[in-house]
Amino acid sequence: MAKNRIFKKAILMVFVVLLVSACSGLGKNGHQEKDEEQSVGERRPPERGGERPEGGRMQYESVPTASGEATPLSAFEEFNANSVTISFDGDFITIESTGFPNHTTPYWQETDSLYMKPLIAIAQTPGRIGSHRDRSLTLTVLAAPGLAIRSTATSLGPVGISVTGVPIFNDSEGPNRPLEEKIAETFDYAGGHVGPSGYHYHVESSDVPENTMLSHDDEKLVGIMADGFLIYGRKEMDGSYPSDLDVSGGHLGATQHSEGREFYHYHIINEYYLGDLIVLFGGDFMGSPTSIL
Repeated sequence: MAKNRIFKKAILMVFVVLLVSACSGLGKNGHQEKDEEQSVGERRPPERGGERPEGGRMQYESVPTASGEATPLSAFEEFNANSVTISFDGDFITIESTGFPNHTTPYWQETDSLYMKPLIAIAQTPGRIGSHRDRSLTLTVLAAPGLAIRSTATSLGPVGISVTGVPIFNDSEGPNRPLEEKIAETFDYAGGHVGPSGYHYHVESSDVPENTMLSHDDEKLVGIMADGFLIYGRKEMDGSYPSDLDVSGGHLGATQHSEGREFYHYHIINEYYLGDLIVLFGGDFMGSPTSIL
């Protein structure tokens, strides 16, 4: 009888130990699963569109693209050599700019030779070109950009670099704040003003005698966008308006730089945005954009 009691007690103790170990193991696994769920929840993909982080540039999500036609190299001869440096490295092209334009504007320092009194702007934003607000720009794109499987919304901040070296911004002045009449009063004849990132363009330039180089209702090259596609003025090289543009102003066609070869590029869309203003680029990127650093 005594042996039976000892045996039963031993069995009971073993059972208790196993039960405690099992419960401890379940508790540990439970915490691990919870930690893993929290970790996965924090791995959010980059937001598309929205405000550019202060002091940095928007980090765009890479989007798979189809093969594309090579960007005509002669187009880069149009860029302002005093501000822009173009370099070629295999499949990539890098555009670096000081951000300084080569035309007159009231946003230059009054002591600068390119300073002019306000002509179009009724009001002016604070700051001048050559101040602490200015930032250099670097954009590296594919030499033969292709169309992406889906479009990408533009962010605040630079979305392209113009032929003058000045960054191109979209049709927003701030988070959930489209361009409005009060903002339009600050644009100079080149369609630019100064903001936290320095001098930049939002809209097409005006048709005034002072405008000797910027596109206005014509076929001129405007610049290059962050997805690597060139952007031209409202017209084709034959003086007609394109009739087959997509929602972002892009199409497949030849330009004065491609020697008859067709490639995908953007045009300024021939539609008034606010009064007599026409935005340079108000759509989504149709290729896969890279950050303008």
